[in-house]
Amino acid sequence: MRVSVTRLLTGVAGLALMGVGASLLLDVPDLTGVLVWLGGAVVLHDAVIAPLVLLIGLVLVRGSARGPVRGALLVAGALTAVALPVLLRPGKPANSSVLPLDYPRNWLLTLVAVATVTALVLAARGTRRSRRRPPS
Repeated sequence: MRVSVTRLLTGVAGLALMGVGASLLLDVPDLTGVLVWLGGAVVLHDAVIAPLVLLIGLVLVRGSARGPVRGALLVAGALTAVALPVLLRPGKPANSSVLPLDYPRNWLLTLVAVATVTALVLAARGTRRSRRRPPS
């Protein structure tokens, strides 16, 4: 089996980045807390986000729209999982430079962007499909 050069370079870059991440973890004073958070993110994704996306895609969406809707739901779920610590933090931080942006607003804007791109993809697919059909 031949491995393409692109796949090989991507794998090497991924391993290098994993090494950088592992070396950065060695400097963390509360390694247990970080590992618990990372484990919680995996459990949240595998036990909550992915099954919900599949179920919603199966129940609510029919036909060729199912793929883009599932993709959008997965992206929205991942964005929400990453944003949860900031979204759930109580009050303002003591140091305003720690979290200087309006994270809830930016999270909502990102979700709107995901929904907009999904709607555009579905509209483009519908337009392309209607052009292919000969008039009856």
